[in-house]
Amino acid sequence: MITIPANVERKWLLFTIAALMVCTTACSRKITEKGKASYYANSFDGKRTASGETFHQRHLTAAHRTLPFGTRVTVTNISNGKSVKVRINDRGPFAPGRIIDLSNKAASKIGMLNTGVANVEIKYKKKKSKT
Repeated sequence: MITIPANVERKWLLFTIAALMVCTTACSRKITEKGKASYYANSFDGKRTASGETFHQRHLTAAHRTLPFGTRVTVTNISNGKSVKVRINDRGPFAPGRIIDLSNKAASKIGMLNTGVANVEIKYKKKKSKT
């Protein structure tokens, strides 16, 4: 049981608690996207990404059109349930219907090297915007 100090009105205390609850759930909301994933060709290994870092097929990284660089994303292959966590460090894919491009290592971990393209679900936490 919460005891309310005599000098604090109950409605303001309840308002504060409600505001904190809304912020806590809204600030850490998980977002889900479904679509097709592909992976980088070997010719991109060693080239510069849109974030400025060098791309390496052996790292767990990915390209997404809009997510901020550095965002951590969980990618799940819908056909086999395998998942991998990757970091967004590039822009793309630019092929219609595709939502993410994975490094070779990430594609291997979710079992899509043989197919080249897979139906996936990506999940990430929406970051609190700085205003």
